[in-house]
Amino acid sequence: MRFEAVPMPPAVEARPRDSRGYPVPAITPWEGGQPQFALTDYARSADCARERRCSVCDVLMPRGPVWRVVGAAESAQIGAARAAGRPYRNMAPTLEGPGHRACMLYASMVCPYLARPNARRGLGAAAPDDLTAHVVRGAARGASGAVVGYADYEFAVTATQVLFRFLDVVEFLPHDTGDAHLEELRAELAAR
Repeated sequence: MRFEAVPMPPAVEARPRDSRGYPVPAITPWEGGQPQFALTDYARSADCARERRCSVCDVLMPRGPVWRVVGAAESAQIGAARAAGRPYRNMAPTLEGPGHRACMLYASMVCPYLARPNARRGLGAAAPDDLTAHVVRGAARGASGAVVGYADYEFAVTATQVLFRFLDVVEFLPHDTGDAHLEELRAELAAR
């Protein structure tokens, strides 16, 4: 699905754009006047975490649930836990920050890597470590993904990274392709 066909949350619409018209997420660094979509700006990510601002639109997230888009492995683990009637809580930290439900539904459809199982990473991690070893140029997203709502999040700001942990799944919206969330996004935007 072309990003122009996806309804845009108002706060995302207010974001700066790249030369193609794509809105640039709050945590995306800029270099030479160009957004570096595959990278995360450490300072911006830390500010968003500390101030409870959405990593996509940079607007305050009210107390209560937060959302993120997860890849194939975590989506499968959450789905299996829910199918077995077990709670799911991943204690492993991640570098991906939270956002509003509408922003994450939108991101799941317009970000090429998040939207399609055969999409490939354009860049690898600059200095791979335990958290970023999977971030390899050319790596595919995998069979499925999901937009997941969590009751809350925790974070730690280290000298080089912002680490997040997400607590208590409150919503699980799996997808093979991100456009599966189109009606959810439309309903979310209409409810505002």
